[in-house]
Amino acid sequence: MIRVVVVDDEELVRTGFRLILQAAGDMEVVATPTGAQAVREISLLKPDLVLLDIRMPDVDGLTILRQLQGLKQPPVVAMLTTFDSDEYIAMALRSGAAGFILKDTGPEQLAQMVRTLVSGGVVLSPKVTRTVVDGYLGSGAGSAATEQVGLLTERERTVLVLIAEGLSNTEIGARIHVSVGTVKDHVSAILTKLRVGSRVQAALVAQRAGLLDDSGEPL
Repeated sequence: MIRVVVVDDEELVRTGFRLILQAAGDMEVVATPTGAQAVREISLLKPDLVLLDIRMPDVDGLTILRQLQGLKQPPVVAMLTTFDSDEYIAMALRSGAAGFILKDTGPEQLAQMVRTLVSGGVVLSPKVTRTVVDGYLGSGAGSAATEQVGLLTERERTVLVLIAEGLSNTEIGARIHVSVGTVKDHVSAILTKLRVGSRVQAALVAQRAGLLDDSGEPL
């Protein structure tokens, strides 16, 4: 079972996410704390995944994210938001979030996003806008990203697109018929050449370089 904690200040959101995820059959929502309770409960429960509201009145979601990253074994964290062009999203990605999910995401899509995150994949809502990408990568991001991607070999470029699709190393290996170890080598080379520190950062470079369309699908 995938163990999930949902952190949100709205009881309706917490209850809705619990019902949706537990209906998937392979997930258990082990806690639904508000922001003030979150770090303590997460450190005790050690879930596989935390879905964390990016804006809460009692404590900022970014503050909680940074505290979670400081744990000895930090969980995978994805940010929840009602906006697809929220200025906090870029800050969350820089702080170690594995992606972000809009709160109006459909039930089936939400469950699949959770599976992707837990398997090591990247999740960026299909409604990711140029504003969000530009805000994260900075001005002139398009040309810079294109130059960075140009440093990759053809196989590394293929792996980068699969990373941006949200595939885990195991799934990438199966797709291109290589071992997981070989995929890890490719991913390491990609992060080095792109000068980024995480898969989600690499995925944003891929999007800004034009390797995917605005819906997040490969071109």
